[in-house]
Order: sequence, then structure tokens, then C-alpha cells
Amino acid sequence: MRYYIAVVHKDEDSAFGVHFPDLPGCFSGADTLDEVVPKATEALALYGEDTDLPEPRSLDALRKDKDVAAHLADGAMLVAVPYIENDARVERANITMEAGLLRAVDAAAKARKLTRSAFLAQAARREIER
Repeated sequence: MRYYIAVVHKDEDSAFGVHFPDLPGCFSGADTLDEVVPKATEALALYGEDTDLPEPRSLDALRKDKDVAAHLADGAMLVAVPYIENDARVERANITMEAGLLRAVDAAAKARKLTRSAFLAQAARREIER
């Protein structure tokens, strides 16, 4: 999986702003710190729908970038954001888990009117985006 480094900044009385130095025009915002990575992941996936993404620069290379350094000097922080490619193809996977956990998964999926596969896919996406 590829990770892109995002610059996260926040002014007083404002939401968090997020942009990707390696991807001009790819940006997002979040009301809380907990929402930063999920919102940035969504922006990254949408950006990737329209273009082939370049290889991300390393953390060390980005820290040497004068624009990134200026943001950091102004109080911004860097966050690694996973790139989850939007790919409509479905692949079958055989998994193994403890029987009690599987019953709990099935009950939770049924309560949400989801299939087991859809429930596990959503749970995996949420875990990766955290």
C-alpha cells in the first residue's frame, strides 16, 4: 500500500486544512482531528480517479521541501495517509476466524442490512483509514 504525506494545518477558530505536496490540487478539510485521516483518504481516492498518481516522496524528502518546511515552521504537522485505490473489481477471498467472532460479525452485518462481505470490507476500510 502506498502512503502520501499530507500537510495538516489549523488556524484559530477554523477547521483543519489538509493538502498533499505531491498532488497539487488535492486537498480536504475536517472539523476535528479524528476526521483528518478519513477525509484526507477520501480526497486522495477521488483525486486518484481522474489521474495516475505519482510515486509519493519520502518523509525525509518532503521535510527538505522549502514549502513544506515553511508550513511546519508555522505550526502544521505531517500525516501519512493511505491510498486506497477505487477499484470496482470484486475479488473472492477465503478467510478464517474464530467461530464466536464470525457469529458476532454475521449478527452485526444483519443488523445493518449488509452482507458479511460488505460488513468486513467496511470494517477493514475504517481500520486502515485510522
